[in-house]
Amino acid sequence: MYLYNSLTNQKEEVKPIKENEISMYLCGPTVYNYPHVGNTRNMIVFDVLRRSLEFQGYNVRQMVNFTDVDDKIINRAKEEGVSESEVSEKYIKAYNQIRANLNVLMPTYTPRVTETMDEIIDFIDRLVKVGSAYEVDGDVYFDVESDKHYGELSKNTIEDLKVGARVDENDKKKSPLDFALWKKMEEGLRWDSPWGEGRPGWHTECVVMINKQFDNGLIDIHMGGTDLKFPHHENEIAQSRALNDNTIANYWIHNAMLNVNGAKMSKSLANGLLANEMIDMHGGNAIRWMMLNTHYRLALNFSDEVLDTAKKELEKIKMPIKQLEIKAQLANVDYVGKYDEVAMKPFIDALNDDLNISNAITVVYEVVKELNQLIRTREINFELAKDKEATLVKMLEILGIFFPEIKLTEEDKETFNKWNAAKAEKNFEEADKYRAILVERGLA
Repeated sequence: MYLYNSLTNQKEEVKPIKENEISMYLCGPTVYNYPHVGNTRNMIVFDVLRRSLEFQGYNVRQMVNFTDVDDKIINRAKEEGVSESEVSEKYIKAYNQIRANLNVLMPTYTPRVTETMDEIIDFIDRLVKVGSAYEVDGDVYFDVESDKHYGELSKNTIEDLKVGARVDENDKKKSPLDFALWKKMEEGLRWDSPWGEGRPGWHTECVVMINKQFDNGLIDIHMGGTDLKFPHHENEIAQSRALNDNTIANYWIHNAMLNVNGAKMSKSLANGLLANEMIDMHGGNAIRWMMLNTHYRLALNFSDEVLDTAKKELEKIKMPIKQLEIKAQLANVDYVGKYDEVAMKPFIDALNDDLNISNAITVVYEVVKELNQLIRTREINFELAKDKEATLVKMLEILGIFFPEIKLTEEDKETFNKWNAAKAEKNFEEADKYRAILVERGLA
């Protein structure tokens, strides 16, 4: 597999740290609100990456964290008149439901910041002791100038960043670029530390959770949106380099942002469409298919037109599967199809080319066309058609698209027989009556 590595700005072959195993980390949500539909893009894209790797025999160890301590959570708790933990639990549950509704596999690990506090405090303490961080009045900051490679991911230099930095005369930091590792707090969730009561800074949490779970704090793939490349991911790398002498991940993969009707999604434009509402309105398959039709490194435009196109495309793909299942059950065929490894190769080759899902979908359409041809013959070769269907279903499974199982009842079969008999007798009025029944049941 080849992926575009943001660290080197080039497509590179993925060579795992451990044979036949891939370790992956995706920056998870700060759980103070329902996710908007833009938050689902990286969930979906990297789920396809995981599914394709697993299909190829890799044991994927995937981590997606929950940031369950933050100023936004404190403020939401005040607004709702509940505890911060109640706020976090409510939105973690909502996030997991969205994940399930979008057919996103549950990560191997879902650590929470509040469960990692001892390790976070120890990590910050070690940064102070090696001279990469310093404490001022209960706050601890990372000394950016202690890292001579700072800016490697975002392709910034410290000098350029200083020019654009906002300087506060009352700032306690040595440099305006230095970022908080520990914040002195007098309200909300806080913990005892060598520097007094407080809580960690956001940029430290991900690094520590990776350090806790993975050997030497080094993983194969770190993923996230381009909006996190700087400063969040840059700051993660700086801390890891200071203590572990590594860049956390060998491959940094970033997905582009989602626009709504051509405009960047933002609360100020009131275009922050909630993911759960969109799924309720359009279904998880449609949202997912829409996300997959644009390469992950390109901006994706969300609009009614794009969504309608996704729905129509899914219907074209689903139709031959439904028709074959109905024909097979009416003919009492119980053969279970087997997917064709040779036919799967161009599909997997496309995904292995930096997740070129558009090319993979082209292969899907080719199989749909072939399946349509097989089921339109007078005498259907059910074994051949079922194998073709199994190949199509396996491709869709890797893309995370699942259609409801078609299971005809005896009543359904009887209605089909009456419909076919009426058509044979050219009794079109009677035929239309039975067809209407089948349409109502979603079978015609």
